[in-house]
Amino acid sequence: QVQLVESGGGLVQAGDSLRLSCAASGRTFSSYVMGWFRQAPGKEREFVAVISWSAGSTIYTDSVKGRFTISRDNAKNTVYLEMNSLKPEDTAVYYCAARSQRVPSFSIATIPSEYDFWGQGAQVTVSS
Repeated sequence: QVQLVESGGGLVQAGDSLRLSCAASGRTFSSYVMGWFRQAPGKEREFVAVISWSAGSTIYTDSVKGRFTISRDNAKNTVYLEMNSLKPEDTAVYYCAARSQRVPSFSIATIPSEYDFWGQGAQVTVSS
């Protein structure tokens, strides 16, 4: 069993930055694909970013490209989401997720149902 705990959310103004952290339990964190997803009120959970176990590959949804950066520190069992130039439409609950099995194609890691473990979520609110 893996436990994921997000932190770093908050209320900011448009144009500000935030860094979310997701701390994971377990000794095999370095083998997990880690993703960030978000869910706004009344909307479905959507993909934000994913990083491979080695940090050699990343994918971002188009709306955050150039503004958000996903990274990981396997020594600290932590994955990060650096969010810059935040917009009101980025307001959502942000979830980190872990997939314990290898993906046949990295693009599959953009699908929420492909993940085994989820954090409790961190609220990010961006005011205009």
